[in-house]
Amino acid sequence: MSIPPELEFTGERFVPGIPGEIVYEHVHRYAFARRFATGRRVLDAACGEGYGSALLAQVAVDVVGVDVDGPTVAHARNAYTARNLTFKEASVTSIPVASGSIDLVVSFETIEHLAASDQPLMLAEFARVLAPEGVLLVSSPNRPEYSERRNYRNAFHVHELDRAELARLLAPHFSETRWYRQRLWLGSMLRSEAHAEGAELWEGDHAGLAPAASTEAMYFVVLAARSVDSIPLAEPALSLFSDPAETELARSAAHAREAIRLDALAGERLAQLDRQTLHIEHLERLIAERDAEIRRRDDVEASQRADARKALDEANAATAEAIGECERLQRALDAQERIIQQRQSLRWWFVLPWLRLRLAWTQLRGR
Repeated sequence: MSIPPELEFTGERFVPGIPGEIVYEHVHRYAFARRFATGRRVLDAACGEGYGSALLAQVAVDVVGVDVDGPTVAHARNAYTARNLTFKEASVTSIPVASGSIDLVVSFETIEHLAASDQPLMLAEFARVLAPEGVLLVSSPNRPEYSERRNYRNAFHVHELDRAELARLLAPHFSETRWYRQRLWLGSMLRSEAHAEGAELWEGDHAGLAPAASTEAMYFVVLAARSVDSIPLAEPALSLFSDPAETELARSAAHAREAIRLDALAGERLAQLDRQTLHIEHLERLIAERDAEIRRRDDVEASQRADARKALDEANAATAEAIGECERLQRALDAQERIIQQRQSLRWWFVLPWLRLRLAWTQLRGR
C-alpha cells in the first residue's frame, strides 16, 4: 500500500507505506487486537490514518474510528469504506458514542500524546463508553526504556509513563489487567503446522541454553477489564508478527550487504591510503634531504658573505686611508703651489735681497 499523497508521514502518526520497525510495532498491535475484536462492537480511539480500524472491521461487528485531526479523519473516510466502519472527528476525552455501547476499546500509542491532566479524563471516557463486560486494549511507550535509556525525545509525546504510572491511571476504572511487553525481536522460529496455542522461549548459545528471561518493554500493551470474567480465555502467551515479504529482515540483510560492501571499500581506501602514506614518506625524505642541502648551501653562502664583508671592510679602510693621504698630499701641493706663486710675483723679487741679508746677518751673529 502506497502513502496517500494528501497524508504525508510527519512522525506524529503511522502512515502505511513507511518502511522499518514502525510497521512491525504498529501493525502487530492491531493483529493482536483482532482476537479480542471478533464479533464485537469496537472503538478505535485515536485511529489516525484508519488502516487499523479497517483491519478490525474485517472481524468485528461494528467499528468506530475516532481521531482529533479533521484532515486525517477525512482521509480515513475516503481510503477505507465498509458497511460496519465509521470514522468520527473527536477528542478521546469527549467521544461521541453512547455510554455502554462498546465491547472493546482499542487505544494504541495515544495516552502519551495527552497532557498529564487529560490522561485520567481519557481513561474515564473509555470506561463510560464500555459495556459492563467490555475490555480495553491500550498501549503506551515505556518511558525508562523508550526515552531515558536511549536518551531519545519524541517531539510529539507530551507526557510519557512508566509501568507504575500507567497502572495507577488504569486502577480506578479497570481492576483486572494483563500486561504484555512489546519490542522488536530477531531470532529463529519453529512453528507447529497444527497451529497449536502456547509457546516456549529459549536463549543461549553453543555453550548452554536456558529459558529466555523476560525482556524490558519498549511498549506496554495492557488488556484491562472491570472483572476477571471479562478477560477472554483465549489470551495468548506469545504473539509474533511479520509481513509476508519479511521486509525488516530483508532490510537488515540489505544493511549487512551494504556493511560488507562498505567494509571492502574501506579496505580499498585503507590500501590506497597506505600507498599514499608511503609516497608521502618518500616525499618527506626528499624534502628533508633538500632542506639539509639548502641549509648547507646557506651556511656556505653565509661564510662567503662574511669573508666578502670582511674584505670589503678592509678595502673600505684602505680606501679611506688612501683618500686621507691624497688629501694630505693635496694640501702640501696647495702650499707649494702658493709658495711658487708668491716667489714668481714682483714683490718677491724686491723682498728677496733683504731676506738674504737677514739670513746672513743671523749667521754672522751666531758665530
